[in-house]
Amino acid sequence: MKKLTSLLLALCLVLSLGVCALADEGGIAPEDLKIGMVCIGDNNSGYDIAHITGLETAMETLGIPAENVTYKYNIGEDESAADACYDLAENGCQIIFTDSYGHQSYTQQVASEYPELTFCAMTGDLAALSGLDNLKNAFNHTFESRYVSGVVAGMKLAELIANDELSDENFDADGNVKLGYVGAYPYAEVVSGYTAFYLGVKSVVENVVMDVRYTNSWFDITGEGEAANALMADGCCIISQHADSTGAPSAVQAYHEAGHTVFCVGYNIDMQSVAPDVALTSAGNDWSKFYTYALQCMIGGEPIPHDWSAGYSEGANFIFPLNESIVAEGTAEKVAEVEAAIADGSLQVFDCSTFTVEGEHPTSFLAIDLDGDFNGDEGEAIRDGVFYESDPELRSAPYFSLRIDGITELS
Repeated sequence: MKKLTSLLLALCLVLSLGVCALADEGGIAPEDLKIGMVCIGDNNSGYDIAHITGLETAMETLGIPAENVTYKYNIGEDESAADACYDLAENGCQIIFTDSYGHQSYTQQVASEYPELTFCAMTGDLAALSGLDNLKNAFNHTFESRYVSGVVAGMKLAELIANDELSDENFDADGNVKLGYVGAYPYAEVVSGYTAFYLGVKSVVENVVMDVRYTNSWFDITGEGEAANALMADGCCIISQHADSTGAPSAVQAYHEAGHTVFCVGYNIDMQSVAPDVALTSAGNDWSKFYTYALQCMIGGEPIPHDWSAGYSEGANFIFPLNESIVAEGTAEKVAEVEAAIADGSLQVFDCSTFTVEGEHPTSFLAIDLDGDFNGDEGEAIRDGVFYESDPELRSAPYFSLRIDGITELS
């Protein structure tokens, strides 16, 4: 026991000396690293909670004191984002994270004035084109966990069909089962996610269609609930979301209590507390993977690449615990199979042979927009019949903006 203790103490000493040596070579010792975090929401937003938890986990892992981070909450996608970044820079933060796409231009503005500091515009897409060495972008492969959550929904749908639990209103005129999706904005990030969810369902039940309703807000409890209600009133029997509140799952729970057969799949947080009878699971991101990587680079004096992305193979994506009381039999086994296949690359979410655009399988898509018109100018994303989303060699942020057959966007 004494020998083991001595070995552990020696190892700790080596690691400590290693960190000090790295700090002396241009890195920053963990106890000296000051961090700024700009959040579009606060702890009431599932999206922000995911980022905050990820950062706190990374800091604990690396031995960075909790008091070394300064948060700026409820910062809009406007000049207030620049003000928040300026304040954090002036108050000694060496690395500053902003967590929403609309923060990016303001983050870039401040980064250009503080070249000695590092700025990470999470979910952004301009770092590589900005000409700034100190501006970074990062994004997880959310489309992967969306796909897996779609498989969970597909398993439930197959069970409902087998047990004859759906009504005529749940089918369209061609006999396809209706799904619904509450989206925030018609951005590639949302399109990529809802398409992946749809393809996950479709991998289990072929004959499905899906309607998408936008709220034009990342967080709007009332608007998300109203969108879900409109979808369910039109016969959609499973509702998913790319929106940050519990509005949609709460609406689905109420619709279920009124006697309808409906279920939902959430995002960012486990929705079982607000929708215990209908929430199957939620798609999730483990942001600690990026925050740990970025902060370790700061400690070690290593450059952070302009674009970073990761998915199941790195443990950056997951689904929340299955609601065992309502998911279909065999769901856990199916999920394990699909997650393993995504992680080892044998299953590609956007295999172009599994979907069409205006009746054709897509063969080319340029991912990089050079002139700001939201049309690709270079960077082929489709290779050997697979659309490679969030490829860091192209761009970490989602660029899948194809509107595939079977999905309808509603105003």
